Amino acid sequence: MSTKTQQSAEDYVAAHPEDRKLAINMVRDMIRNNLPAGYEETFQQGMHSYVIPLETYPKTYNKLPLMLAGLASQKNYMTVYLMDIYGNRNDEACFVDRYKATGKKLNMGKSCVRFKTIDDLPIELIGEGIDRTPVAAFLEMYESVKWKP
Repeated sequence: MSTKTQQSAEDYVAAHPEDRKLAINMVRDMIRNNLPAGYEETFQQGMHSYVIPLETYPKTYNKLPLMLAGLASQKNYMTVYLMDIYGNRNDEACFVDRYKATGKKLNMGKSCVRFKTIDDLPIELIGEGIDRTPVAAFLEMYESVKWKP
């Protein structure tokens, strides 16, 4: 199965086994239900992406919309990318503490939270993180850390 070549979010989900479909759809619904106004769901770079449209903020480093969150399925696990905690140590520390308080094992990279099943992920915590990042706050964070020539 080559999910990187899928053209739509629906095709991407459909290409996965049932357990992955369920997990991806549950996380996708949680993100969409908590997504502040001004973001939109797209499918880019081989994953569901929740972005600030280029019409709103065109000055990005890679000419792609700024991504608040992403959702992908890799070979051995699924991943939620949370760019609002990437580069924000206080929010990251709070997220990590709250995640660990759920009793679930955290498997995290710089901005990604990896999980094998939906039961491994405190899905409500993901929704809360998405909900607390309005476009203006995300742009302020981005502007404060982006490279300036």
